[in-house]
Amino acid sequence: MTEPLDESTDAAPSPTSIESVIDRVLSRSGTAVSASETGRTDYDGDQFEREQREGLRRVGSLSTELEDVTEVEYRQLRLERVVLVGQWSHGTAQDAEISLRELAALAETAGSEVLDGMLQRRPKPDPATYIGKGKAGELRDVVMAARADTVVVNDELQPSQRRALEDVVKVKVIDRTALILDIFAQHAKSKEGKAQVELAQLEYLLPRLRGWGESMSRQAGGQVGGAAAGMGSRGPGETKIELDRRRIRIRMAQLRRQIKLMEPARNVRRENRLAMPNVAIVGYTNAGKSSLLNRITGAGVLVQNQLFATLDPTVRRTRTPDGRDITVSDTVGFVKDLPHQLVAAFQSSLEEVAHADLVLHIVDASHPDPEGQVAAVRTVLADVPGADEVAELLVYNKADIADPETLLRLRGRREPSIEVSALTGAGIEELLETVGRMLPRPPVHVDVTLPYSRGDLVNEAHREGEVLSEAHEGDGYHLVADVSNSLAARIHEAASAAS
Repeated sequence: MTEPLDESTDAAPSPTSIESVIDRVLSRSGTAVSASETGRTDYDGDQFEREQREGLRRVGSLSTELEDVTEVEYRQLRLERVVLVGQWSHGTAQDAEISLRELAALAETAGSEVLDGMLQRRPKPDPATYIGKGKAGELRDVVMAARADTVVVNDELQPSQRRALEDVVKVKVIDRTALILDIFAQHAKSKEGKAQVELAQLEYLLPRLRGWGESMSRQAGGQVGGAAAGMGSRGPGETKIELDRRRIRIRMAQLRRQIKLMEPARNVRRENRLAMPNVAIVGYTNAGKSSLLNRITGAGVLVQNQLFATLDPTVRRTRTPDGRDITVSDTVGFVKDLPHQLVAAFQSSLEEVAHADLVLHIVDASHPDPEGQVAAVRTVLADVPGADEVAELLVYNKADIADPETLLRLRGRREPSIEVSALTGAGIEELLETVGRMLPRPPVHVDVTLPYSRGDLVNEAHREGEVLSEAHEGDGYHLVADVSNSLAARIHEAASAAS
């Protein structure tokens, strides 16, 4: 990885320092865990989805390298070999390295092999090639030396920047947004999740359609150069790129209708859960949200040392130490600069947070920049109406391997917080007790006598409310409890019918 600096203010880095930076950037410390570490524990369940994902894997070094193989077939034969490119105009070099290291983990999650990286410091991106003409030439040399076939840029590129950079480096160039969309497309499994991802991909693609010579600019009719083109050329005069844009817009409208049609069923499921308190788990990707859900509820959802391993929301039931049944929802993880197309497409999934009674904000305490993770998550949630009104508890996960100085710094934050380890189970009991205290109490107080035939209501009061006293009398149960509005209405109805 080369690190070009402003020569007027910084000395050129030595070869030794460059090698050390390469080692740090290409390591997985603080992001995805190495392949030898599974992260599995006895509470993670059968993990059938893991078997599906690992049942078909791309394997490197198997390419036949036949000269007559087309590029599409060639890419199917081997892992993509990528070179990373990043820039930073403010902050420290360490912050820039952390961001590039996260990009490396994203690329590996997408199924690529990271070969090298280039980190550049400049006031602002070059409007033509993002990194400037000279550095683009250096990048071409790095790509050729590493025999890479893809360049991944740690920013969202303008269409003109991507085309200009491709013209120089002579290989495919994709940006951070396209990489994240690719990972989402691989991991989405539900019908709604797949529709949301496809919608986000089309929104990203629409302004980036590029012409491929005459095949995209050729019209379906009319005259070219003032002369008739003959049979087969007469028609509406719509170009190929215009046809593609129109088809994309039609497909986007279809997907929006599909997602909207799924809303009633989602609302019914949510209303069925409103009878008991709901806790939503949010956090940065790979912070340990699914591991914590498994530790709390025994859900058995997929736990994998990859970014964006979980896309589809998972809801499970558990019980607090004070005896109340609650539901816990696992949501999609976030990253810095999450593509706005995904935030808009996954709006329905993120609504789980706005309808929760408590948000557990999971933070990877072992990450080099946990405060940056907190800020990134809150930036995304700021676009979800009502999410900022829900009570929040910061949960510092991976406390068993976190740096003591980092933990000390995190304890100084003003928000309510707790330290746990989903892997070892440390702090989980204290977490559940804190959740029980922070959840809102049932709003309606009832003091009634129910007939013995309505033991179902007494049982429901125990599960969903807070029973203060219960006594058996001659004509039924004498129940004193705090319950929800809907349950209180049914209890009073049953008591009135028996009197």
